[in-house]
Amino acid sequence: MARRKVVDQKINLVDAFTEFSRFKNIDRATLMGVLEEVFRTMIRKEYGSDENFEIIVNVDKGDIQGFRERVVVEDFELEDETRQIPLSEALLIDDDYEVGDDLAEEINFFSFGRKIVQTAKQTLTQKIRDLEKASIVEQYEELKGTIIVGEVYQVWRNEILVLHENNELTMPRNEQIPKDRFRKGDTLRAVVLDVTMKNNNPRIIISRADPMFLEKLFEQEVPEIYDGLINIKGIVREPGERAKVAVESYDDRIDPVGACVGMKGSRIHGIVRELRNENIDVISYTSNDVLYIQRSLSPAKISSIKLNEEERMAQVYLKPDQISLAIGKNGLNIKLAGKLTDYQIDVYREIDPDEEDIDLDEFNDEIEQWIINELKRIGCDTAMSVLDLSAEELMRRSDLDEETVVHVLDVLKAEFEDEE
Repeated sequence: MARRKVVDQKINLVDAFTEFSRFKNIDRATLMGVLEEVFRTMIRKEYGSDENFEIIVNVDKGDIQGFRERVVVEDFELEDETRQIPLSEALLIDDDYEVGDDLAEEINFFSFGRKIVQTAKQTLTQKIRDLEKASIVEQYEELKGTIIVGEVYQVWRNEILVLHENNELTMPRNEQIPKDRFRKGDTLRAVVLDVTMKNNNPRIIISRADPMFLEKLFEQEVPEIYDGLINIKGIVREPGERAKVAVESYDDRIDPVGACVGMKGSRIHGIVRELRNENIDVISYTSNDVLYIQRSLSPAKISSIKLNEEERMAQVYLKPDQISLAIGKNGLNIKLAGKLTDYQIDVYREIDPDEEDIDLDEFNDEIEQWIINELKRIGCDTAMSVLDLSAEELMRRSDLDEETVVHVLDVLKAEFEDEE
């Protein structure tokens, strides 16, 4: 029968490793496993093996005990000092021992030497820190795609550092709304976008510019979305400027657009304010591509649409006064509509049969083709559609400089003057 001689040489973890007190979110079983492994490492360094040693950890009391288990043998039969103990030595421990008994002797870790104990302390502290980092990563992996509320504690040129539950989160400049202006101590809302390890430290990226942030704001403000009665089919954004949100209802009695906007805009106003007055178009989703494109170009009124479904291209024809609405400020409306519908959308001026007009391609001997293509991109495919706009408006909508715009206008005006 194995007997243990218990010596009051326990290592008190509270005294020896005071750093433990700050590690609150590591589960008991994991901590015990780490402690046992560290002390087994100490044993291997001292004895060369830990096979016949038992480690007992009491996390609550901060105690750890180690027992070396050996078999009592006759002195002249000793072959393995690691696993066997001569009878003469066993009798010094307890005179009741006999050959064949199992002897479990408590070991004094502090007798291993200051260097080994100090190394164990450093190793244990590092392992606990690694566990803490892994725990943070796991925590925020579960929070990915959810909105958190944090406090700004550092504003740098390229990023903002935010405290959330005493953890440091990062919001890079490209994940901020351009109109955002935060100072230290401000509270902000953002969505957890990505969680990685960088230089062996958790890096949690949060965002206010990602479409997911807008989606989660809608979930918070519109109960029907949270409950699954309304589904968000697509979101595209130009942060701080404009967004388009396509929604559909699983209940015919619910108007998805009306539910998202709310009575007198009550639901969407809060979202708009949070997004620094971002203009949000909420449209009703449909699987009919023609109708979907028409809705996505709101507030412009479309005359007709020609689709090339294989190449995902759409030719949209509008009255002259609707072209600017379809394109939108800085071309944002048509750009977002294209992203939302997954179509390349080209707008064309609807020609009045009684109105004399000339296709821009007929001027390719006087105007370079890349200039004609740029004008077509902004919805000007005929001479009159260009002449309907001022030079300033053409420069604002396109990537053309003043000299080029003036040349184009002179060429087109000359053509009509010659006809007169």
